[in-house]
Amino acid sequence: MLEDCLEARFEFTGCKIALICEGQILTILRDDKETIPWPNLWELPGGGREEDETPFECVAREVYEELNIQLSKDDVIWSRVYPSMLDENKKSVFLVGKLTQEQFESIIFGDEGQSYKLVSIEEFLTSDRVVPQLQGRLRDYLEESL
Repeated sequence: MLEDCLEARFEFTGCKIALICEGQILTILRDDKETIPWPNLWELPGGGREEDETPFECVAREVYEELNIQLSKDDVIWSRVYPSMLDENKKSVFLVGKLTQEQFESIIFGDEGQSYKLVSIEEFLTSDRVVPQLQGRLRDYLEESL
C-alpha cells in the first residue's frame, strides 16, 4: 500500500514529509514574506509537484533542494492523500519518514526558508507557530501508528 502511493502517477499538487530523527521532527522556518502562505511559520520539508512526478519523486527532489538530503524509499514509513492545503478541490500527499542523526548533521540548507531545526513532536503539535494543517496530519500518523 505504501509503495503504491509512493510510485503512483495521479493528480496531486505536492508533498510534505515529517522526517523523524530520534523522536524529534525536522522543521523549516518559512520565509517572512507577505506574498506567501503561512509566512514566518514552521513547516515540514516538501513542496509542489513538477510535471508528472510520483509522490516519492516529488518529495525526494524537494528534500534534496531544501536540505541536500538524498532520501530513499526505505526512509518513508507512512503516507496518506489529503486535500491540498491551498485548494481543497485538489489532492496532496503527506509522508512520514526516518532521518538519521548523520543525515541531519550533513544538511546543507538551501535558499528557501530562514532556518531549520529539530523539535520535539509534542512542541510541533502544540506550537501556534506551526502550519496548522501539518499538525493535524502528523496527529493522524501518530494515532494510526499507536
